[in-house]
Amino acid sequence: MVKSARILLLAALVVLSCLPRFAAAQQASLSKVWVPDLGNGTYKNPVLYADYSDPDVVRVGNDYYLTSSSFNAVPGLQVLHSTDLVNWTIIGAAFTQQPPQARYDLPQHGNGVWAPAIRYHKKKFYIYYPDPDLGIYVTRADNPAGPWEAPILVKAAKGWIDPCPLWDEDGKAYLVHGFAGSRAGFKSVLAVSRMSPDGLSLLGDDVLVFDGHEKHPTIEGPKFYKRKGYYYIMAPGGGVPTGWQVVMRSKNVFGPYEDRIVMDQGKTPTNGPHQGAWIDTPSGEDWFMHFQDQGPYGRVVHLQPMTWKNDWPVIGTDTDGDGKGEPVLTFRKPASKGKTTIATPATSDEFDSNQLGLQWQWHANPQVGWVFPTGAGYLRLYSVPLPEGFKNFWQVPNLLLQKLPAEVFTVTTKLTFTPRFEGEKTGLIMMGMDYAYLSVTNQGGKLQLSQTTCQNADKGGAEATGAPVAEVPAKQPVYLRVAVTSGAKCQFSYSLDGQTFQLVGNSFQAREGKWIGAKVGLFCTRAGKTNDAGAADVDWFRIE
Repeated sequence: MVKSARILLLAALVVLSCLPRFAAAQQASLSKVWVPDLGNGTYKNPVLYADYSDPDVVRVGNDYYLTSSSFNAVPGLQVLHSTDLVNWTIIGAAFTQQPPQARYDLPQHGNGVWAPAIRYHKKKFYIYYPDPDLGIYVTRADNPAGPWEAPILVKAAKGWIDPCPLWDEDGKAYLVHGFAGSRAGFKSVLAVSRMSPDGLSLLGDDVLVFDGHEKHPTIEGPKFYKRKGYYYIMAPGGGVPTGWQVVMRSKNVFGPYEDRIVMDQGKTPTNGPHQGAWIDTPSGEDWFMHFQDQGPYGRVVHLQPMTWKNDWPVIGTDTDGDGKGEPVLTFRKPASKGKTTIATPATSDEFDSNQLGLQWQWHANPQVGWVFPTGAGYLRLYSVPLPEGFKNFWQVPNLLLQKLPAEVFTVTTKLTFTPRFEGEKTGLIMMGMDYAYLSVTNQGGKLQLSQTTCQNADKGGAEATGAPVAEVPAKQPVYLRVAVTSGAKCQFSYSLDGQTFQLVGNSFQAREGKWIGAKVGLFCTRAGKTNDAGAADVDWFRIE
């Protein structure tokens, strides 16, 4: 017994030992545009005003860990940590190269990691995720901050999506999942498979347990739980922007399941409140985290109180007592042990570290030589040749991007461009199916500053570049800025002294990407292959 206790204590210390350095780094960059903790024992939604779509959460002791869909963005399956479900920091990611590598070396918009599930079983963290074209994967780790094992293909299957495991009290294991109509040829149904106890393979045939066509079209994103002898499947119905949260329960893992809507928009401004995680706290409270689709801002994350009534969950506030809740905009924080530190996921970056910040993701698997943290207070981006048959940046893998952090904010970056060849370009981009960027281009031996826009980039739309608005002196820093106002309207501007900014072009309407929100970030490209490359040295990137 003493030895077991020591092992458990050591395991807990290993997990926690990695958290302080992340917390310290994140605290230094507390968001200047959205802090959900109101500092008086209450919080406001969304608790994550960023595109952490299809969120899932697991509690281990007094700590909570969240992951979400990452699609083609790499590092993928970012992992966030919290001690109170309100204040979150990024602590790692499950992989830095998405498998299969050759496929994801190229941008795969809307493909890759769909809705994942994170669980803790026998002292290991598990993340199950679907690749809708390839099947169900699992990756494991002793520490949620990483390293994570190379993903294992649990089930090769086209169109299987949104897996979630359940380990039962008798040692048996199961996996629930949905189907993508675009790949499987049918949708709006859920199935359960037997799974090996180690969680690495499926056993026997899939069993259809729920058909949502009649009452809950587009039922998907299931999460699997057990409570007081009931098996619960919690899943969203009705579609991403307009749907509701469904709960199914049965005394038998394979059903039949009875169903009930436990939360919808009601009279609130929170559209489509669904798909997420039930979390029980050490103090015995119940909470639910879910997304809300906000178009160009992506699917932001809300926290709802949750109670039980006749062994059915009620999510949000139920004012009329019908068992169906509505989302809250503000509420008291979950009870937690000790004082919690106000924290937010990193956004701004001074590039003082010798590692790339955890908030950054590429549009595809990063290649050696794209970027070098210097440890000297700046980040170096080398110019990368544009892909063959280039039409627009939808095809470009070396876009260094991050999620939009609030409804209203301003991004400013300071960089120095040292090109070596004609046509090399660097800039600040607002990326989506429509995109715009402010760039410095080496043209005729001069550094020309201009704005470029592209409509319907996903359909091969052509770029339109305005006339140069300024010439940047060689070796002089330039400040590039985009101000985002309500509705994701973007205005670019620049400065040569960091004080006076000149507006460039017309206001640009940001647009979401494929299943993701718009993203903002940096790039450095060149037209052809050579045996050398120019580079942009980025001093800092600030969101205010």
